[in-house]
Formats: sequence, structure tokens, C-alpha cells
Amino acid sequence: MTFTSSRRIDFPMVDLAGIAYYPKFWDLAHRFFEESWHYTCNLHYNEVLQKHKIGFPLVHSEASFLHPLKYGDTVFCKINVSNIGNSSITWSYELSNQDGKICWSAIQTTVCTNMNSITEKTNVPDWIREGLEKIMI
Repeated sequence: MTFTSSRRIDFPMVDLAGIAYYPKFWDLAHRFFEESWHYTCNLHYNEVLQKHKIGFPLVHSEASFLHPLKYGDTVFCKINVSNIGNSSITWSYELSNQDGKICWSAIQTTVCTNMNSITEKTNVPDWIREGLEKIMI
């Protein structure tokens, strides 16, 4: 099942043309990513980072800009996981506007790390793997 959520495009997110400034798409993706942890693992992402000492830094991202998001639009996000490796996870994102027009899509790969040694990857814990299976495609 897909994780879905939405939020408004606010003034600080747009450029002089009145459309979402392109780096804001990755910011939106990360905000939705954080929110998805409650749905998948029943935890706030902060608990994953601080209590469990597990982080998921982004190591690869491919994105397509398909249609602008404008100030005042509502952005709808769909997140799925397409692969869970030993230490990496591949996520797919689709952001659309209130009219159902797909505006941005991305495939992102994160690596599982211990927050005490962030540059060293570690295996994805079974409890995370089981939670993320809820959004596997």
C-alpha cells in the first residue's frame, strides 16, 4: 500500500515566478519521508534517529520535473519502496497538485547508517524492513 499525504505550497517555497523553487521539491520529499515513518513503523523519524540511532542519508537521487507547483497549490505525495537491500532502500516519490497533475517524480536511494558512525553503513534492521514492506511495490 502506498503512503500518501498532502500539504500546502506556502510563500517561502516559491520563486519570483510564483512557482516552487526547484530545491524545495527535495525538501518536500524529505518532509513526507519523515512523516511516512509513523505510517510504516509507528514511530516519529526523530525516534528512529535519536532513540534507535539509525539514519538514512541520501546517496542517489533521480528526479523529473513535470509540471510547476504554484503558491497556494496543495501538493499530494505518494511514497513507495521498490527495494530493500542489505543496507540500502530505494524510494519512489510522486508529487501532484490538487488537480491530479503529476508535478515531480523521483527515485531516491538511502543507505542505513548508525548515527554514532554515520559514514559506516549497517544492515537495515528487521523491524524497519517489516514496516517498510507496507509500502513495497
